[in-house]
Amino acid sequence: MTTTADEFAHELAAHASRYDVQLPPASIARLTSYFQLVSAWNARLHLVAPCAPAEFVTRHVLESLAALRFLSTGAHVVDVGSGAGLPIIPCLIVRADLRATLIEAATKKAVFLREALSRLELRAQTQVRAERFEQMNALAADFITCRALERFTEMLPRLVAWSPPKATLLLFSGPALREKIEQLALAYDAVQLPETERRFLFVIKREPNKTG
Repeated sequence: MTTTADEFAHELAAHASRYDVQLPPASIARLTSYFQLVSAWNARLHLVAPCAPAEFVTRHVLESLAALRFLSTGAHVVDVGSGAGLPIIPCLIVRADLRATLIEAATKKAVFLREALSRLELRAQTQVRAERFEQMNALAADFITCRALERFTEMLPRLVAWSPPKATLLLFSGPALREKIEQLALAYDAVQLPETERRFLFVIKREPNKTG
């Protein structure tokens, strides 16, 4: 009998090339373990909207891995509003050189993140902060990633102002966020994600001393 884990692994291998991602068997196995962890905790914490394994592959994991092409070797990434660990946990699984700080305001979701990072043997290169980013001092980082921040469009000016001046922001969202980016007169590139017309990865390079 084919399990959901088997279906996930099969779909991941089948769709990775569309996202320009190369996944060795070891990465597929660890990403499958991550999928199983999210599935096991999801009923209690509502980490992601319920979906079939094939949708989890494309909508969550492969979409997250679209950030990899922008992440320099050895980069320190601050992931804001981590929730289920997207986009950063899939990126960490595939790229052992990355380091990350995961910021998640919900205490129970922060507990999940610590457990997932431990089970996936990623604790040595990560830390979890159970706080709201706007109540913290800015952290040194090469990149800021964000995919599912509450009130994302409304919070964008705060996120930009909070980010280190030389950090690159990698933000996953749609047309509403694009409109806000343009209102703030931020220079950006928009990468349309495969298999969708309304999902983009926005790449924003902060200018020194610019607060948005």
